[in-house]
Amino acid sequence: MLAGLRLRQPLWLSVLAGGLVLALSFHMTPLRWAEVVALSVLQRETYFLMIILTLILFLSEVLEKSGQTQRLMHAATGYLDNPRLRLAFFPALVGLLPMPGGAVFSAPMVRDMAGGMGLQNRDTALINYWFRHLWELCWPLYPGIILASALSGVPLVRLIPYTSPCIAVCMLLGWIFIMRPAMADITLPEQTEPPRRDGRAVLAQGLPMLIAIGCGLGFEVGMTVLLPQLPFELGIVTALVLAILCALVQNRLGPGFVLVVLKNRELYRLVGLVVAVLVFKDILRDSGAVEQLAHVASGPGALVALTLGLPFLVGLISGITVAFVGATFPIILGVLHNIGADAMLMPYLTLGLFAGFTGVMVSPLHVCFILSCQCLGADIAQAWRRLLIPCCLLLAFGMGWFLLLTRLL
Repeated sequence: MLAGLRLRQPLWLSVLAGGLVLALSFHMTPLRWAEVVALSVLQRETYFLMIILTLILFLSEVLEKSGQTQRLMHAATGYLDNPRLRLAFFPALVGLLPMPGGAVFSAPMVRDMAGGMGLQNRDTALINYWFRHLWELCWPLYPGIILASALSGVPLVRLIPYTSPCIAVCMLLGWIFIMRPAMADITLPEQTEPPRRDGRAVLAQGLPMLIAIGCGLGFEVGMTVLLPQLPFELGIVTALVLAILCALVQNRLGPGFVLVVLKNRELYRLVGLVVAVLVFKDILRDSGAVEQLAHVASGPGALVALTLGLPFLVGLISGITVAFVGATFPIILGVLHNIGADAMLMPYLTLGLFAGFTGVMVSPLHVCFILSCQCLGADIAQAWRRLLIPCCLLLAFGMGWFLLLTRLL
């Protein structure tokens, strides 16, 4: 898988190839391999996950192409009098939507806001990149956290509280190491006219996202408690469909627009990746590889090193959150189960997410980082060096949070 990622092969193909090599290495017969693949594709979690991620990307496309996200930004600007907050706000707001390459969308807004301040291109690119990714471990629309929830069997409403400190830590690190140095010698322009505040406009433009998040979490909890016989994923699917319908009605978009969005190849690449990841997970379990890894990582120190090192490495090489979750979590979770450490699932799951996310953020191959530098005219090498300290501190916090959780649980 790492070789495929390094050679820039499609992610789904790299994962499938890794699963095939794994099956052959552990003497799985071709007939058994085909049977495992078929069973993986037909599992409930597979098709529900495909539907959920497809609906999320569909919603993102509708909000982006209709201009609703831009209107939401314009409406919310009136509540931000501080220019520094505005600089961070635009990429952070766009980051609420899991758009591939979404840094391109927020870059012009950050550039316009920074235009009268005399900021260096490097600093503008870093602000756009860093503050866009505040939510990735905590926002229930992101494919990475959804996939981690599906693979581990931990509902999002239980997983997110463990990863939510990432938001505050990333904000603090971004403010100290990116925003404050960038604004140190800058004279802020005087604001001639206070921005107009319109709460109704903010509510109207943000309504689809409020429906997706509020109803999604509410339906998930409600169905788990009141209708446990039904798949809890139905609640999330229902909320996303309602959010999409709301956005289509608000923007008066018809079937023609829906067909244009459905032609987006990125939707189908993600579906293929989800299938490949779940197939890999089942091959890993059925081949006996997990049992052998459990013998190697039988001690606590070895398991911590595995949980820290594997996600970080894959995140660094790929620059994609879904990649490190899909490629490494089946291994980590399988070893954890086989050594009888299921009670420590949440600390190790949290550590793996922090480690992998740090690798993604410091990766020079991260698409958003490259696009931010290109769109804002920044030197990639100079900008990348400025990421090292905050990313090291983010990883250190993840380790400290893991140690605290192991003592509390």
